[in-house]
Amino acid sequence: MTDNSDQVEAAPLQAMRRALSGVELKKLAAGRGFSVDDTTGERMIRALQDIVDLLEERWATLEKLASNPPLSVTATARWTAQRTVSTAADEYGLLTQLRQARDELPQYIEAIRTAKRGYSETETAHRKAIDGLSPS
Repeated sequence: MTDNSDQVEAAPLQAMRRALSGVELKKLAAGRGFSVDDTTGERMIRALQDIVDLLEERWATLEKLASNPPLSVTATARWTAQRTVSTAADEYGLLTQLRQARDELPQYIEAIRTAKRGYSETETAHRKAIDGLSPS
């Protein structure tokens, strides 16, 4: 009989390490699973937008990582060139990860905007409830 306790204990850790997709984050924000105040939300949006802008600005240069670099014709140079491309462009490669970030970050920004609206609506509702408790 095998002991699955290691697998059972590892499952929550693996789930925590996985980042939420933009779609999941938007659903969480829309369902009031998280909210953020206006100031903090704007700072978060600005930071994420700066990353998106930088990726867009430098994308043509970054894409060069997917091409063999111009090295000599020795076996070592050919191996190095191929390794450089595979390291950059395979499923775990830098270029692959940057492409995913470039595609995903705008959804994170939209999720934060939704979370800001949720925070504002909750604050307004709480203020009204508190104001209703005031003696006349």
